[in-house]
Amino acid sequence: MVLRPPLFQYPFEPGSRLLGNGHRMSYVDEGRGKPVVLLHGNPSWSYLYRNLISLLGRSHRCIAPDHLGCGLSDKPQDYPYRLAGHIDNLGDFLEQMAVGRCVLVMHDWGGAIGMGWAARHADKIAGLIVMNTAAFRSRLLPRRIAVCRLPLIGAFLVRGLNLFARGATVMAVRKKMAPGVRSGFLFPYDCWASRIALHRFVQDIPLNEGHPSWPTLLRVEEGLERLTGKPMLICWGGRDFCFTEAFYHEWRQRFPDAEGHYFAQAGHYLLEDEFNAVGGRINRFLRDIGWTA
Repeated sequence: MVLRPPLFQYPFEPGSRLLGNGHRMSYVDEGRGKPVVLLHGNPSWSYLYRNLISLLGRSHRCIAPDHLGCGLSDKPQDYPYRLAGHIDNLGDFLEQMAVGRCVLVMHDWGGAIGMGWAARHADKIAGLIVMNTAAFRSRLLPRRIAVCRLPLIGAFLVRGLNLFARGATVMAVRKKMAPGVRSGFLFPYDCWASRIALHRFVQDIPLNEGHPSWPTLLRVEEGLERLTGKPMLICWGGRDFCFTEAFYHEWRQRFPDAEGHYFAQAGHYLLEDEFNAVGGRINRFLRDIGWTA
């Protein structure tokens, strides 16, 4: 698989690490300085952070992995794709990358995955940056996502028609994506097999006690208490149909000392809608907490 940076605006040379489970995880490792780890969600990949990496890479080491099944990482067809596995994969990867103390940047599924790892390694957390995500239980699920979980039709919509990834390029933003940017988001998901994780992530949303990932999410939620003293920045797109304003207030309630910024006109991909404002806030936050060279 070969990227064409001028077309996809991804001017990085991805690396890869062989995880303990035998699969390769792709990643971007750019810049020098104190490490910032950027964790994407579904249906995006490290491409989501391309502009932020270019900005922060001037003064920080930016590490952005593609979760297994996403982006340029391996996409095994017989892998379980559960939350617990994604957390373990992140831990394996960061250990291989010799990442000590770091700041975590989290979006969408990156929140549950990142907070799951952070709670286990609170001593390594210099700061937390949260964007339109959750790391606690909720029974709320938009109908347009719920239909993607239905037997047979869900696989047809997500893996056959690629409607989940294609739909995100429209529904997750309020400013129309340029054709090249849209192609960049969709680039790794070009066939039925390559979209397996997009479907598995949707299926792995735990909405009740009977779901296999419910106990894992409960442990992630309980672990948030170990992170309450950490510097935190919350940046939120207010026009997100999935992670609504209620999730933003939940974060503010759990972390009352966090710095919060609500971008009322931004969608789920707030780094697309309000990059200059959000990027500036993140840069200042890193400076304010002393996480600069």
